[in-house]
Order: sequence, then C-alpha cells, then structure tokens
Amino acid sequence: MGFFSFIQEIAMDLGTANTIIISDDKIVVDEPSVVALDRRTDKMIAVGAKAKMMYEKTHDNIRTIRPLRDGVIADFTACELMMRGLIKMVHSGSRLWSPSLRMVIGVPSGSTEVELRAVRDSAEHADGRDVYLIFEPMAAAIGIGIDVEAPEGNMIVDIGGGSTEIAVISLGGIVSNNSIRTAGDDLTADIQEYMSRQHNVKVSERMAERIKIHVGSALTDLGAEAPEDFVVHGPNRITALPMEVPVCYQEVAHCLDKTIAKIENAVLSALENTPPELYADIVKNGIYLSGGGALLRGLDKRLTDKINIPFHIAEDPLHSVAKGAGIALKNVDNFSFLMR
Repeated sequence: MGFFSFIQEIAMDLGTANTIIISDDKIVVDEPSVVALDRRTDKMIAVGAKAKMMYEKTHDNIRTIRPLRDGVIADFTACELMMRGLIKMVHSGSRLWSPSLRMVIGVPSGSTEVELRAVRDSAEHADGRDVYLIFEPMAAAIGIGIDVEAPEGNMIVDIGGGSTEIAVISLGGIVSNNSIRTAGDDLTADIQEYMSRQHNVKVSERMAERIKIHVGSALTDLGAEAPEDFVVHGPNRITALPMEVPVCYQEVAHCLDKTIAKIENAVLSALENTPPELYADIVKNGIYLSGGGALLRGLDKRLTDKINIPFHIAEDPLHSVAKGAGIALKNVDNFSFLMR
C-alpha cells in the first residue's frame, strides 16, 4: 500500500456483537459494534470499545446504541456513523485525503433485499466505492480453509451474536441454508431472565454476558473441564439491597437449554433439505462450527451426540468470517458468489 494509492481494500465482518476489519491481510480493527452519540446534536462521541464501556452507564445527554440487531441493521444512521468511525481506525496515519474504499462485507444468508440494500448504502455512505457482499457462512467456510468451489458438500454452522447461519456449500454456492434469529444475544437474555426469576437479582446485559463467558455451558456435565463458580453482585429485585450470588455452570446449562435446542432443530432442518449425495459428504467431513457461539463449552459434544455427525470447532471461530472476507477480497474477480 503505497503513499499514492487512491484505493484502499478492506474486508469487514459487520457483526451484531463485534465488527472486525481486515486490511493488508492483518486484523486491524476488532471492536464491539457499539456507538455512543450525543442526544442533542447526534454527533458521535465514541465507537467500539470506548462506547462499550459507556454502554448501560450513560446519562440523559448520551445514548449508546448497538446499530445491529439479529444480524441486520436496526438503526441506519448509527450504523453509518459506526462504520465511518471504525474505518477511520484503519488509516489513522495523517493523509491529505481519505482514499476510496473497495470493501467486502459479510452479511447473514437469510437477509432480504431490503436488508442487503441497507448494508450496501451504509458502506457507500462511509466512502465505499466498490462494495461487494458475501454471505457469512460462505465467508466462514473460506476462512476455515475449506475449498468452497470443490464438488463436495460442506456444512457450516456460524453462531454469531444476533443470528445463527447454517449452510451447505458446494461448487461455490449455497445449496441449502437456514438462518435463524436465535444466537448469542438470546443466550445472554436467557441468563438475565433466569437470574431475575431464580435468584431475585437484577443483572445488566453486560453482566449476563460475563456470566455466559465465565460459566456458560451447553452440557450439565463437563467433567474435568468444569469452570469455577462465578460470583454475581447485584441489587435484590424486591428490596434493592445488594446481593452476592454464586452461579455454577450446571444451572446456566439448564437455563440455556431451550435456546440451544432451537439451534439443534435448525441444523436438523437444514440437513433435511440437503440432497443425499451432499449429505453423504457431510457425514464423512463433519460439520464446522464458527462464530462466537462456537466457544460455548460442550456445544460441539452436545450437537455431535444429538445429530450423530462429528462437529468440529474452527481454529479461530471469532475471526473466521472476517478472514474469509479477506481472502474473497483478493479474489474478487475469480469468486462468482460475491454480490455487487
């Protein structure tokens, strides 16, 4: 990338929970998808990690927004400001002009035309000149290292923050897919509701997220891998007095059970619509898990036991979509599945 380059190439995984940007084969931005705006002027105050620190801690003049819900743009203006702010982090050096951007952006495979249009418009408003879109499961498959153009079936389950994308890929296209709006955010909401109902303690979204990371589990018996109990501090819902509640992974596994069952059923329904030849390939190759949800303890084992097909967790599940978008960026002319 020389000093006089007028075009900068970036690949972006625009996620409900985190946005990751790759430029020159390196992950240059990995920030929470949160933006803080001034309520009076609608000017951006902070973006990414700084805005996440303000999340649920603001006063009347500041509003913190997560512009994406369920994998799609819920607040167009905020999303555009967030994209601008994050792209600025890429070329923070002093330049006389900002270069025009060639972008590849990952989008949910269940997106409607309107939702795809919203992503494209946001990108163009944030100085994108050539904008290509790629479906997230396809990007995840490329990022994991699967040859997506080979004549064999591979199945990807990408569990993000807002949506779970399940797709069977063969010959550079998606053969059958199932995109459900049940994912990491729903697991967090389950924990919030459970703590309130079971322990009478109010917990914020961020605290529920911490519980999920420390003691989240898909199985009630993890054996030697069992995490230590996590102590939750919060106000009693009735008396407002401070409480201290230790939470163990077994009770979290019980409270997440229904949501994980939904993901299981979605995988089964995608397998149901898979042609038999590709189905045979999937049984042989196994199913790949990517996205932040793949990090939930015991999830691969639970799915393997339920579906009788081995599940493999991607090497770097959080970044597989971004990495795949980065590889697609280099092969813009060769990959026919990129949408302009």
